[in-house]
Amino acid sequence: MEAVRLVKYRGWSTRQVARYTGYSQSVIVKWCKKDPTGGWHRIPTKSSRPEHHPKALKSALVSAIIQQRLKRHRCAEVVHRELQNVGVAVSLSSVKRTLDRKGLLKKRSPWKRYHAPSPRPEAHTPGDLVELDTIHLYRPDRSRVYVFTLLDVCSRWAYARAYERANTHSALRFLHQARRRSPFAFKHLQSDHGSEFSTHFTERSHLPHRHSRVRTPNDNAHLERFNRTVQEECLDRLPKNVRTINKRLPDYLRYYNGERLHFGLNLKTPLQVIPSY
Repeated sequence: MEAVRLVKYRGWSTRQVARYTGYSQSVIVKWCKKDPTGGWHRIPTKSSRPEHHPKALKSALVSAIIQQRLKRHRCAEVVHRELQNVGVAVSLSSVKRTLDRKGLLKKRSPWKRYHAPSPRPEAHTPGDLVELDTIHLYRPDRSRVYVFTLLDVCSRWAYARAYERANTHSALRFLHQARRRSPFAFKHLQSDHGSEFSTHFTERSHLPHRHSRVRTPNDNAHLERFNRTVQEECLDRLPKNVRTINKRLPDYLRYYNGERLHFGLNLKTPLQVIPSY
């Protein structure tokens, strides 16, 4: 800015300003061309990043990748194969890089970690295998209420409670409350790979914890069916408010565990099955 001012308002030559400031004359000339104010505003330094690369994808190819992604919202591998099927030559890495730059690539959550599957224990007695999950309820403003659910595979005894957040702290509080209300001791836990059931949850629960196999909802089939039942018979009729849900859930759980007959239990209730063990 000072160099441009010396040239345009002091009348110095660019060569003289170059000697005075210590910069080359060509730089002074470029600065004078860049600044239309004549040295009264700061001249920002532009990035040295090249504006074009000889191997950059053509704009038509980039548009084809984006349109194919928006058409079906499929993953990068499917987009790549669909483009190949119509004769468009492009590498998979280019498709992923393009979708990433345009904000169209769904990245894996940094809070989720892979948990190697372990053998599923047999549920011969109550507490041998207790499944956990989380139901996401949406409010009109798209915010969420999280209902943690728990079910014993052997007796079908269930427990549920709503929270404002779905994190490890809420999951541990829910597990502690469920263990206090359960008529039997928990021996083995099972959940999906949600961030609320992370390694930290496993360590703090002080119980053997098995994660279900990826993309295998049948591993938690008993609890998934309970989730559908509790939504249809209770949650769908209530406002999406944590206090209201937690006020009404105990009455429904007493009905579910003590009065509702289960075909999987030969038309008995969970509380009728538990004493037999």
